[in-house]
Amino acid sequence: MLNVCFNATEDVIYNTDVYFDNTYQSDWLEDEFADKVIRTVDKSRVVSGNAIDSPFLGVISPEKLSGGTKTLLLIFNCPGMIFNASTCGDNCVPFLLEISREKDVTVYLEHPMNFGTEPFLIHVIDDNVDVHNMKEFLRIAYQYL
Repeated sequence: MLNVCFNATEDVIYNTDVYFDNTYQSDWLEDEFADKVIRTVDKSRVVSGNAIDSPFLGVISPEKLSGGTKTLLLIFNCPGMIFNASTCGDNCVPFLLEISREKDVTVYLEHPMNFGTEPFLIHVIDDNVDVHNMKEFLRIAYQYL
């Protein structure tokens, strides 16, 4: 399940870019999920755990991946931690929801992320309530944002 919090806590990793650069493992990039995220979000191809082929930048290190990709990989590989998902664009939402169907994850949001028009299940920690669509989500989100 996807758990969302809007109130900051000391447990939140705010700067996911720096955290990723200092903690990722090369085998994270050799996973099927990582390959799919990198192909979709960054329009790039994993060459190895240490090299990404970007059509815009050439062969790059994982440290050059986008903030959204880094955040998704952190959420996927460290599900017990809370990451600032506001570093993700709306193109990351399908992957965030995919992760949450397999693992319980908690993210912090500083903006009303667009989870789309399809029904979903998100638990808002701040109000201890489940929401099932954007109307319900926004009603709660705007109380905090």
